[in-house]
Amino acid sequence: MGGEIVLSAPELEVARQMQICNACRYCEGFCAVFPAMTRRLEFGKADIHYLANLCHNCGACLHACQYAPPHEFAVNVPQAMAKVRVQTYVDYAWPLALGALYQRNGLTLSLALAAGLAVFLLLALALNGTLWGGGLQGNFYKLFPHNLLVGMFAPVFLWAVLALSLGVRRFWRDVTPATSGLPVSPPAAAEATHDVLRLKYLDGGHGDGCHNEDDAYTLSRRRAHHLTFYGFMLCFAATSLATVYHYVFGWSAPYDLPSLPKVLGAVGGVSLLLGTAGLFRLNLQRHPQHGDAAQKPMDLGFIALLFFTSLSGLVLWLARGTPALPALLAIHLGVVMALFATLPYGKFAHGIFRTASLLRHAVEKRQINPVGLGAD
Repeated sequence: MGGEIVLSAPELEVARQMQICNACRYCEGFCAVFPAMTRRLEFGKADIHYLANLCHNCGACLHACQYAPPHEFAVNVPQAMAKVRVQTYVDYAWPLALGALYQRNGLTLSLALAAGLAVFLLLALALNGTLWGGGLQGNFYKLFPHNLLVGMFAPVFLWAVLALSLGVRRFWRDVTPATSGLPVSPPAAAEATHDVLRLKYLDGGHGDGCHNEDDAYTLSRRRAHHLTFYGFMLCFAATSLATVYHYVFGWSAPYDLPSLPKVLGAVGGVSLLLGTAGLFRLNLQRHPQHGDAAQKPMDLGFIALLFFTSLSGLVLWLARGTPALPALLAIHLGVVMALFATLPYGKFAHGIFRTASLLRHAVEKRQINPVGLGAD
């Protein structure tokens, strides 16, 4: 049949496990996946994509499940959902041809790209005779004029925003009919925002946290994610505010303490450094049955770029009055550009797609359960 939608092997596995979970329902209070599951008797492609991106990979259901491996049912919801999740990133990538980059965006590639861009800038400074020296008074615009930096980074950043926006727009268009089809109301938007900002579903459903290397509860993943997310947002706010200072008020960099851009950047940089270091350690210690091991290189690549972005930025600030400023600036710019270039096709996408799914969940749960089973 020409119009029949064919499910991939990972999607079929999620559908199989959800049928088992729908009969059991022991984990119904753990996270948003299971209340959403009870609203369905069958699981089509859009339903599976929606549920996979609701999953926070906390591991609580795996450790509570009586049908988990080595049981013959082999129910491992976090792992099955993780495999579908990365498939959604590939399927909804824009342009579609670049979706394969999600499977190649590993630790080695990320660091190699950052190193390559940094070496290029270092060579440019060396050929210009400005790789090492003083007299800059911390003003890196004497090396790279403001308009040059804008011309280098704005296209890459805008491409990342465009690619992610168009990808999640297609995802939203597909899952909306499967989640009541109604628009987002203010109460639903407020609830979803609250859940996203608190990382509600990394508490294991009981507030004690999720699992990492064993069956012990821990809040470490939630805290590391918070430090990383809010550190990134503070750094972004610092850059945005500095842009306003430059273009609106005519206040040129460098800024120093106690200026607001510097305060936001310093606090954000330290938070990002601590958060990514924690995530890197937790990722390496993660239990092999938690999530999809094939995605670990992509996870570590993104974490590493965030870590070195914050580290190089903080070192650059601390050494701004030394002859090392030009070299440190080139390294920092290379890492930041590598981060922006890989942003649309790396682990950053999980936050965008998960937010969209939480928004649809907040809308859907306000409707009467169409199958009359379970309670939200």
